[in-house]
Amino acid sequence: MSALLLGATSACCLAQMMGAGYRPGTVHEEQGLGAPLEPPAQPDDPAFWQVEKDIRLHHFSVGKGMPVLFVHGGPGFPTREVPPGLERLADEYSVHFYDQRGCGRSTRPFDRFDTQTFPQSMMKLNQTLGIAAQIADIERIRRILGPDKLILVGHSFGGFIASLYAAEFPDRVHAMVLIAPADMLVFPPQDSSGGLFEVIRRRLPEDKQEEYAKFMREYMDFSGVFAKTDSELAANNYRLAEFYRMAEGEDSPTTVSQPALEDCGGWMVTAIYFTLGMSYDLRDPLREVKAPVLVLHGDRDLVRPEVSRGYVDVFPNARFEMIASAGHMIFNDLPDEFADAVRSFLRDLKDE
Repeated sequence: MSALLLGATSACCLAQMMGAGYRPGTVHEEQGLGAPLEPPAQPDDPAFWQVEKDIRLHHFSVGKGMPVLFVHGGPGFPTREVPPGLERLADEYSVHFYDQRGCGRSTRPFDRFDTQTFPQSMMKLNQTLGIAAQIADIERIRRILGPDKLILVGHSFGGFIASLYAAEFPDRVHAMVLIAPADMLVFPPQDSSGGLFEVIRRRLPEDKQEEYAKFMREYMDFSGVFAKTDSELAANNYRLAEFYRMAEGEDSPTTVSQPALEDCGGWMVTAIYFTLGMSYDLRDPLREVKAPVLVLHGDRDLVRPEVSRGYVDVFPNARFEMIASAGHMIFNDLPDEFADAVRSFLRDLKDE
């Protein structure tokens, strides 16, 4: 699989050379963003946050109390319902959910790139939907909600984005809960696992191996990507989620359903790949985050626990908790155990 990923090197490295890649600290300094961090006036429709003049984020919430912002995974797989584990926190906290820009019911700024050159399209894509834009949206949401500090709950890819936000705005984070955060802090992977794509391949049934290999060759071929549409790219990401579920197996404890095709991110996911590039290490900025961090991992997760422990190693005030009999969606698989772990962690902070 490492050779397959190298097939995407030219496009991703071009993004880095052109300055389209993410560099820690740039969001805080408001460099390279499509709009200021200060959000515009909010719309009359209470179901949306206006984060830029032309970008709206769909959101909903449950409960009352100190704001908790849930940052969903994927990239590009928002939640349409309140997960039961987070609903159990609603007696003490107001838990907010949003669709990240480029997926779900939030603004999808592009369908097709028709007239621009490859470099122009790449720059515009990354500025509008890349890592920096996603991090900036969390800060804009904080300003819309009003508190000086947020409690962030990030799942999978959302745990990765939440971590980068904390590195950009350490004084704006009260605490973080990371649920099976994505294996994205360093690339290429520093161990023999080969990353998530390789883990999926090893876990798939033999009769699916050839189909998956063909899919991945097409999935990671960015040479003609700007001739595609958002819907075509979303369908690819939907298919990747299907392979993930197959790799989990029928005995998986995860109770979440396959994401709806219309919710899947398209260009958003491509922008994430381009922004990160093919070689990076984002661990050092996280070492400066002083906020307390709880990292949760299910012992039946397809993702290896060493990935979550890697986050614990870089955050100076982090602790790890393994949840027995849970998969990747701990808040769905074991909602009571999840809520108890989060509630205990946050109450300990009040007692300090």
